[in-house]
Amino acid sequence: MHIHHALHPDQPSHSYDVEEANFDQRVVERSHHVPVLVDIGADWCAPCLVLAPLLDKLVGEYDGRFELAKVDADENMRIAGRHQVRGFPTVIAYSHGKEVDRFHSSKPMHFLREFADRVIANHR
Repeated sequence: MHIHHALHPDQPSHSYDVEEANFDQRVVERSHHVPVLVDIGADWCAPCLVLAPLLDKLVGEYDGRFELAKVDADENMRIAGRHQVRGFPTVIAYSHGKEVDRFHSSKPMHFLREFADRVIANHR
């Protein structure tokens, strides 16, 4: 899990796993301070396995301008249900406590940058 790294100031991490128990704190509340992209996927989902390393690279490049919360849909079906997710991966952007944008399926890096830039620009 990536949460371990986020708890150590000498190892800052803008990417972490979330589950039903801490979703409201780590995503909804946190998004009042910084936009949070929620990546909802599953290990068996091929497009998820393509998208995940691109999102990891992006969150590293943006260095704290947004955070990435990863949700394993198989273990957290209520999160997927709460967001009416119909397919994987689904990436949902949170800003100021609410969903502001989303996309489905794997996307190229230029799309991901435009998506992140738009979410960050609108987080005022």
